[in-house]
Amino acid sequence: MGAGRGAVAGLVVNPEAWRGRRVLLTGHTGFKGSWLALWLHAMGAEVTGYALAPEGERSLYRLAGVAETLTSIEADVRDAERVRQAVDEHRPDVVLHLAAQALVRPSYRQPLETYATNVMGTANVLDAVRRAATPPSVVLCVTSDKCYLNRETDRPYREDDPMGGADPYSSSKGCAELVAAAYRQSYFPPERHAQHGVVVASARAGNVIGGGDWATDRLVVDVISAYFDGGRPRIRNPRAVRPWQFVLEPLAGYLQVVEHALSAPERAAGGWNFGPPLVDCRPVEWVVDHLAEAWGDGAGWDRDEGEQPHEAQLLLLDAEKARSELEWRPRYTLAEAITETVAWYRALQRGEDMAAFTRAQIAAYQRPAAGVA
Repeated sequence: MGAGRGAVAGLVVNPEAWRGRRVLLTGHTGFKGSWLALWLHAMGAEVTGYALAPEGERSLYRLAGVAETLTSIEADVRDAERVRQAVDEHRPDVVLHLAAQALVRPSYRQPLETYATNVMGTANVLDAVRRAATPPSVVLCVTSDKCYLNRETDRPYREDDPMGGADPYSSSKGCAELVAAAYRQSYFPPERHAQHGVVVASARAGNVIGGGDWATDRLVVDVISAYFDGGRPRIRNPRAVRPWQFVLEPLAGYLQVVEHALSAPERAAGGWNFGPPLVDCRPVEWVVDHLAEAWGDGAGWDRDEGEQPHEAQLLLLDAEKARSELEWRPRYTLAEAITETVAWYRALQRGEDMAAFTRAQIAAYQRPAAGVA
């Protein structure tokens, strides 16, 4: 099997790499986890999910019928013994660790929960792998672009830049990366892969958008929720710049890292950035303007002048490593990502079958590029 999309001409990922493969996916009831679970199922993977129960009747997990595609374990990643049982019982070939407290503002209110979930949760997963009689071939820990020590310069961050964070959320993601690096070097060093057989990698992505996200304090969710109710959203940091991308872009990268690990394990171990080109690193106000235009019906927005907790104003990722080694490329521009996102929520408004609609968006994204046999 080749690395990246080169394995099957024109395809984003190689379905043959996943058919029949046992995957443990933590965080499968969340936004990104639900999209990833559906994609894995479509390629024939045997998925076991490990996460807390989905929140809300409108969760993507429920609307898209994710429960029908996998074996679901409702448990907390902070429960080390339960995590170990899941790894031992299901003997996954691949572990995709997405479970997290994924929001900046709640981390200010609940810092201990944030650290316990993001740092010790990651340690629990990696230690379960360390202790497993039959360990998986690949463990991919998903963190965030906010794991880097952000000096708010215009230089995109590379995988070898130092970890850090000025708020509990960002700090917890930097800590999670340090945990993954420590387990990799202490128990699964790439140069001794022939002896232990495990690749430990991590993935860092910027702000993702797409249908089915209902988490509070996320830009697109706040805007779409206001439009659902016929209101005008209030935007708190309109000039903050983020590396926006469609949800399937980084998920494709995660899958490609695993494919790379299965064929070139020593090269795949370590950190990987997945971010859009600089042209799609846009200010919040640009994104909201385009959301309003795509939504129509006279949609608009207002600025929130209230006091806000600190958030980085500029944070960019350098994804050259993924581009050169995985042949990973974003397929959608940011404008196209906004169109796809609004289309999903409009379909929900119309009462469409959201399981079918979501699967159709995945199929369209995975379809071979035009002109590629």
